[in-house]
Amino acid sequence: MSTEENPAAAPRSLAEALRGRHDVSLAALLRSRPDLITPVPTDLTQLATRAGTRASVVRALERLDRFTLQAAQALAVASDPATYGELLGLMAGDDGDPAVSAALPHALGTLREQALVWGGEDRLRLVRTARELLAPSPQHPSPTGLGPTVREAAAGMSPGRIQEIVATAGLPSTHDSVSALEALAGLFSDPERMSALLDQAPSESVEVLERLVWGPPYGQVTADPAPRLRWLLDRGLLLPTAPGTVVLPREVALRLRAGRAHRTTEPVPPAVEAAAAHAPRIVDATAAGQAYTALATVEELLKDWHEGGPAVLRAGGLSVRDLKRTAVALDVPEPVAAFWVELAYAAGLLASDGEADERYAATPAYDEWLERPAGERWARLATAWLAATRTPGVVGERDAKDRTLSALGPGLDRSAAPEVRHRVLALLAGLPEGAAPDGESLLARLRWERPPRVVRTGGGAPSPYARRTPAQPAEGARGAVARAETPGYAEDGRAGGEDDLRSRLARWTLAEAEMLGVTGRGALSSHGRALIGAPASRHAEAEPEPTGPGDKLPVHHRQAPAPRVLSPAEQATAAAGAARLLEPLLPEPLDHVLLQADLTAVAPGPLERPLADMLGVLADVESKGGATVYRFTPGSVRRALDAGRSAADLHAFLAAHSRTPVPQPLAYLIDDVARRHGHLRVGAASSYVRCDDDAVLNEILADKRAAGLGLRRLAPTVLAARTDPAALLEGLRAMGFAPAAESAEGDVLIARADAYRTPPRTPPAPVPDGPPVPDDTLLAAAVRAVRAGDLASTAPRKPVGGEAGGAEPGELPRTSAADTLATLQAAVLTNDTVWIGYVNAEGAASQRVIAPIRVEGGFVTAYDHTADEVRTYPLHRITGVAELAD
Repeated sequence: MSTEENPAAAPRSLAEALRGRHDVSLAALLRSRPDLITPVPTDLTQLATRAGTRASVVRALERLDRFTLQAAQALAVASDPATYGELLGLMAGDDGDPAVSAALPHALGTLREQALVWGGEDRLRLVRTARELLAPSPQHPSPTGLGPTVREAAAGMSPGRIQEIVATAGLPSTHDSVSALEALAGLFSDPERMSALLDQAPSESVEVLERLVWGPPYGQVTADPAPRLRWLLDRGLLLPTAPGTVVLPREVALRLRAGRAHRTTEPVPPAVEAAAAHAPRIVDATAAGQAYTALATVEELLKDWHEGGPAVLRAGGLSVRDLKRTAVALDVPEPVAAFWVELAYAAGLLASDGEADERYAATPAYDEWLERPAGERWARLATAWLAATRTPGVVGERDAKDRTLSALGPGLDRSAAPEVRHRVLALLAGLPEGAAPDGESLLARLRWERPPRVVRTGGGAPSPYARRTPAQPAEGARGAVARAETPGYAEDGRAGGEDDLRSRLARWTLAEAEMLGVTGRGALSSHGRALIGAPASRHAEAEPEPTGPGDKLPVHHRQAPAPRVLSPAEQATAAAGAARLLEPLLPEPLDHVLLQADLTAVAPGPLERPLADMLGVLADVESKGGATVYRFTPGSVRRALDAGRSAADLHAFLAAHSRTPVPQPLAYLIDDVARRHGHLRVGAASSYVRCDDDAVLNEILADKRAAGLGLRRLAPTVLAARTDPAALLEGLRAMGFAPAAESAEGDVLIARADAYRTPPRTPPAPVPDGPPVPDDTLLAAAVRAVRAGDLASTAPRKPVGGEAGGAEPGELPRTSAADTLATLQAAVLTNDTVWIGYVNAEGAASQRVIAPIRVEGGFVTAYDHTADEVRTYPLHRITGVAELAD
């Protein structure tokens, strides 16, 4: 509860309440609602006006936790203004709830801090826009399930009918409808008299009230209601709002609910329970293995796209066919392939080349990334994943225009993704070391911190805080009011139906963190903790063995505070620390393989980069896993020869890097392919083939498979072709020959394994979820500017020279040029502070409080209290000047 209000002078508006705050409190407001600081308000009146706009209030309400939002909803159905005792009664009920009583001051303090509530404890006022959003109405029912008050429901009733209801309820008649309705509301709010009235009610009528008490409060009746309904209508327990429609007044519902505004209040956030426990070292080792697999997968993806990847769709993105092809190449499901593709894109390792025939390929940053140590390469991927707003989980879904969302395409940004990822990892960091969370308890915690919103189903742009219109209860065959559930709300008033986006993002975060190696066996690893800036874990000397992944652990500990959002510099430092922790856990690269007689080579672990690159050219990967198996084929050996290697180079390479002798079949394969390699030469005629052995050319011409190449003999040793050299090379190789390309000078062209790269590209910028949170320096400057502007707009003024120099608040002072000069010169001599109106070069008018230092040359140099610095102003731009009252 606020202590800033002056009980001797209660604020009459939100602006006055803000004016009574300390600078620390104003800074907290601007930090929690950063949209209020863009641009910086000129004074506190403008700040209060901006804080009450619909867009800003909706944004603030969306960021309240469930209990604080329930407190705001309770204030929306309370009297205006309300007392703290009334609010506590609506939240805790007549019987009281110690947990609610203990948590309500903090919730109310949050509402005050965010300028959603103002006033002292005896006069609590909800900001008008928030009340309009949260107060119940027929079109937008409140999540509380309450209806209108007696006065609101009976607004269209005739005075005679109101008097009849008052008399039937046992109340004395009054002279006017206002006092009659007040007496009726007093009856419904009095526990004893209300109990006595309900004791007289038929059981069927009580059943009708019980169906409506928790909402929706509306029902439909026929022109001739049943006796059970007639009894309620005659006593005002149900009031007609439209022909055939009745409503349960708010006072009646609250009395039947024992004063509670909500069926269930949740003052304490649900704890995140642990589903299984593992030794921290096992968690780190598992996460490190996943991290190594992530690095290998990204390398394999971009190596597959070395010479130019799939084409870019006209609308942007990857086609379904190319995504399937990529998934097959990576040996993963399509959603997982979409994740790896988007991760490489977010890290700046993958982009489109921007050519006319646009294709995806690796960027130059990929080559730099490959040269970094494994830990740093992983840290770059993990940091990009944390900050990315692109969400691969929605790939394959439909957008608002019923278009399929594609990987690397538009429409994948979800601005809430980075916040959800950080929060999920922070909650994992709050668990004991090695503990994997129970998924449902984690989602329950996230839903408490940010309750799901149910949007309007009607036309137009849906409001982020709009609510569904309830289906009104209809009168049954025998006249009973049958209750209809509110669409979108479950029995306890929470949003139901389709799972909300934040829950889906949380599930994706858990899966992606496991694939990336941030977690291991579901638990946060030590390098994962360092990545988010959480305190580093320390392994216990004696680590207990886990009881099993399915065993539930009764974890009743206080959740660790969430790590704050890191600045870019702090995030870079955290990423470097995570890389240092991960590096020792990754396997050391090997400099050898094991050659086998079946033309295969086994790499028992990760290979050093030069060895892996060369082996990738000389052989084809046959299988992956803990050990990688490479197979040598004529095509793979020819590929190495095309890259400029000779047979002697290949023999030397294998002998140097094999722990086993080079098998004879492999040596024969290399010599055989090398003997035939380059025997044929292909050039441009469009293209041609030349060979010293005319018998070979005769064999080619006689082969039916050469018909599509358009070959004809130019000379005994030369054939010309209609196809280009590349197609001719492929055609001859498909026929079983081993041709080599040659240049215009007749030299053999070496097809090096140089990869195609895009021009330099920057990673995609995340789509922000609203304005960024200002830093302390900006907050301090903004608070000073607002205070100074408020001083300028509210300081009392004196008239100058008999003219109306003192203007109304918000208006610029108007004085003649002579009076302006005289007043400023006098202020220099007396060291006084004055108030001026000023119009800058862009024509923007403002008012400032200055202390003139000197006036000369058509300029005044003064200390500007508004800007908190010394400035110089041209005299011709000063509209007027006024002295401040003592």
